[in-house]
Amino acid sequence: MARFKVGVTLHPQQCTIGDLRSAWQEADGLGVDTIWTWDHFFPLYGDPDGPHFEGWSLLAAMAVDTSRARFGALVTCNSYRNPDLLADMARTVDHLSGGRLILGIGAGWFERDYDEYGYEFGTGPDRLRALRASLPRIKERLSRLNPPPVGSLPIMVGGGGEKVTLRIAAEHADMWNVGGPPDNFAHKNEVLNNWCSKVGRDPQAIERTVMIRPDGLSNVDAFLDAGAQHFIIGVGHPFDLAPVRDLLEASRS
Repeated sequence: MARFKVGVTLHPQQCTIGDLRSAWQEADGLGVDTIWTWDHFFPLYGDPDGPHFEGWSLLAAMAVDTSRARFGALVTCNSYRNPDLLADMARTVDHLSGGRLILGIGAGWFERDYDEYGYEFGTGPDRLRALRASLPRIKERLSRLNPPPVGSLPIMVGGGGEKVTLRIAAEHADMWNVGGPPDNFAHKNEVLNNWCSKVGRDPQAIERTVMIRPDGLSNVDAFLDAGAQHFIIGVGHPFDLAPVRDLLEASRS
C-alpha cells in the first residue's frame, strides 16, 4: 500500500469544550498529520439546537493545546469574515501554533448560519464569485502583515464544483478537499488536473485530500488509486479515535 497522510475532523457539536480539547490532544499524541474542525454556527446533525462552538476560536485553542499536527478549519466559510480580517486571524493563529496552521476555505453552503447571523445567502454563483475575489485579497494581506506568518500557511480549497470551484483550486490552492465515493473522487481529481493544465499550474503542487467516514476504511485502496494522498476521518462526540488509530497503522504498513 502506498504511504499517505492521516487527519481527523472533530465535529464541534453536541459536546463540551473539555471534550474537544481532550480529543485534539489525544489525536496530536497519536501522531496524526492534521486535525480539523468545521466553520458553522449550529449543529449539522442531531439536535439542531444542541451545544455547538465557533470554529476559529477553537483553532486558537488548538494552536496552543497541540504541538506537532498541522490543523485548520475544514473549511472556513468565506462569507463570514472580511478576507483581510481572515488573513490576519490566520496569521495570528499560525504564530500561536509555531507555524502549523492550514487555511482551509470554501464558498459556504449552510443556509441557517447565514439566516440567523444576518449574512446574505444569495446564490451559489454569488458565493463562488465572492470566494474567487477573496483569495487574492487574502494572499495580498498575508504578504503585508507584520510579522508575517511563521509557517508556509498553505491554502486548502474545499469543494467539487467542476466549472468554478475546481478552477479556483487550480489557481490558488496548495491543498484540495472533497468527499467520496472513490469514483466521484477520481472524476473530480481529473477535472482538477485539467484545470491545472489550463491555468498553467503544476497539478503535483496541490495535495489531494479526501473526507471519509469512520466506517469507510475499506475504501482506502480505491481512494489511493483515484489519486488521494491524505485521508481525513470525520468524528463526532464521544470522539472515538479508534478508526484514526487503524488508519494510522495502515498508513505506516
